Amino acid sequence: MNNILKAARTFNTLKALLNPAKQIVFNTNVTQQHRQIARNLWYMSNNSHHKKITSNHSHTCSCGCGKSGVHTKAEKELVEFLTEEILAERKAQKAKTIPTELDGFKAKLNGAEVTLTKESGDESIQITFNVNHTVDTDVEADVDPSMDKPDLGELKSKPSFKVEIVRGSTTLSLLCSFVSPGDEGGEYNDIFGIDEISIYEGDWNENVYAVSGEVVDSYLYDLILNYLEEKGISNEFVEKISEYSTAFEHSAYIGLLESLSKFASGK
Repeated sequence: MNNILKAARTFNTLKALLNPAKQIVFNTNVTQQHRQIARNLWYMSNNSHHKKITSNHSHTCSCGCGKSGVHTKAEKELVEFLTEEILAERKAQKAKTIPTELDGFKAKLNGAEVTLTKESGDESIQITFNVNHTVDTDVEADVDPSMDKPDLGELKSKPSFKVEIVRGSTTLSLLCSFVSPGDEGGEYNDIFGIDEISIYEGDWNENVYAVSGEVVDSYLYDLILNYLEEKGISNEFVEKISEYSTAFEHSAYIGLLESLSKFASGK
């Protein structure tokens, strides 16, 4: 399947796709690639944009910014597109509000970072992750380019996350990530894995020893996964982390579009 089709977040950006484009290998910058391609496709769908802009002279603003100033043609086109894009994204938004709690964990949002915390006796558990560059299609979609509204895979956020279990002055730190599509397997069909393990006293510093999850004894690895499950960090809970992250990332994306629109319109 041509991966360029997975880049569009809304179906209206696909209507001008006439020829296959080069296949894109998704990496940690997949979100930026999605939106850059969607922008290019939108320009292809508007004949007026095919004309080369030969002048940067401004003209009277009619975007409704309420100012007596003027905007360039590029700024006006950007605001017009963003107005439609924001409406489309809000229509597609599944969660209108972001919960402040997830299965007993209190959620704190700071920019693109999410912190989930839970206290239990003399022990505290903290899970942190960042939603930047975490969005990819959930499944490989079988897309027919001739379709008016092709069935795309759902965009989901699957961030790497850090689990810190603190007891007294000692911290057990586990860096985890989602298993890549097609790599799920094993006896328990885990959807996430442990990338790194460390334990330290006081505050973390660069001298703390850490070991890769790939090189520890397989039985020890499974026992640590069982330990996490006892603490409430199971496959089911990690799937909820993905759902929460997806909703938060989408909300943040809409916020970025709105801020960009205000900036371009001079509001």
